[in-house]
Amino acid sequence: MPGTDPSGAWHRPEPSYDRAVIELGHASDRKPPFRYAAYARVGFSDTDAQGVVYYGRYMPYFDLARTEYHRHLGRVTLGGVDFAMRALAVEYLAPARFDDLLEVFVRVSRIGTTSISYDHAAYRIDEGDGEMLMATASTTLVCIALPERRAVQVPETFRQKISEFESS
Repeated sequence: MPGTDPSGAWHRPEPSYDRAVIELGHASDRKPPFRYAAYARVGFSDTDAQGVVYYGRYMPYFDLARTEYHRHLGRVTLGGVDFAMRALAVEYLAPARFDDLLEVFVRVSRIGTTSISYDHAAYRIDEGDGEMLMATASTTLVCIALPERRAVQVPETFRQKISEFESS
């Protein structure tokens, strides 16, 4: 259970890896340069009064794809560090509606000393009609030491996993 340690610093317990990992995403070569994607279904609560996905609801779709990308690489936690959102830019291209199936692609576009930048692309998948690009996004996350909440270097092991996956 989350809480604080004796110094008063917030911490989250390490998850148990005794059970099988169920991945909600998949490796994909359908949309180069993207190498990974996750499916998301538009829920009723994702839509606004006009019946389309409320613009802010795309962020959870992008988060899901990025989290599943990390899971695919074997990274759910990195000890005492994690990533915090630093910057986000989204472009909306077409309206998604309730019950649409989205395939949300993600890739690492840059790894800096303390940050990682990602590109995202959300496509609506239609039976028989193909697919349509709904939204794109670029995000930058900063690696932080959790107890101090300060920027630290991206762990080398994670950097290597990303490099190996993106170049394979």
